[in-house]
Amino acid sequence: MSGAIDVVLVNGVRDAGVSVLDRGLQFGDGLFETIACVKGRPRFLPLHLERLEFGCERLAVAAPNLDEIGAEVVELARDVERAIVKVLVTAGEAVARGYARSGNERATRITLRYAWPHEVLAQLHDGVMVRTLTLRLGENPRLAGLKHCNRLEQILARAELASDAGLAEGILFSSSGNLVSGTSSNVFLVRESCLLTPRIDLCGVAGVMRRVVLREARQVGIPTRECELRAQDVQDADEVFLTNARIGIWPVRTLDARELAIGPVTRHLQSVLAPLLDEPADA
Repeated sequence: MSGAIDVVLVNGVRDAGVSVLDRGLQFGDGLFETIACVKGRPRFLPLHLERLEFGCERLAVAAPNLDEIGAEVVELARDVERAIVKVLVTAGEAVARGYARSGNERATRITLRYAWPHEVLAQLHDGVMVRTLTLRLGENPRLAGLKHCNRLEQILARAELASDAGLAEGILFSSSGNLVSGTSSNVFLVRESCLLTPRIDLCGVAGVMRRVVLREARQVGIPTRECELRAQDVQDADEVFLTNARIGIWPVRTLDARELAIGPVTRHLQSVLAPLLDEPADA
């Protein structure tokens, strides 16, 4: 599923290096955005930049110029039919040993362009196979919502899927038993035509595609709720689907041993999102 890297920029300089003392490398002290680019344009770039700015404020990282980042992403997207652009912003090179920042660090910006990974288009129509994972996500409200650079929980969770190539994703719960997300996706349930998604207040990433789906659902009159969800809520769901910046909406056709219908709410939202994904706009 992974794509090859064909462009690397560090603070705007092609193929420049990153210091071994960078706090992103040393401690995971930073954030990132993964931006899908289609037909020479990035999808939902303003929303990605808004989340990046929010994350920098939360972590007290001095964000690089957002206009500069946006222009860099647009330029990397311009000449390709489909690509993934990843932007990382770290707290910069450590000027002293230890966890504490000195206050004199300067943020590092790393921008990478990946080839669009191989995907099975049938998954968008026929759905994907998913199972519940054993790993539990730790809860920390100060990090909830952020796409920070420490992804060790997701790496360990993803390893649980390695033995079954038929599984596209895994569902994760928190240490207190709340439904959170997939390893690299947000999760939605449909029950009695109402769209439900976990509240991201204790852990998890508030995905850009999650935000778009909630917005578009409300605009077309689908009731939505961001709320605490437990294992029983998943069992009671009529429909389940996953979202992220690249895939848009993946219907779930099997979850653990249970067969699920790909129902009308999922299909309606796929049709609503299709033009936004196929012809990216600054929406």
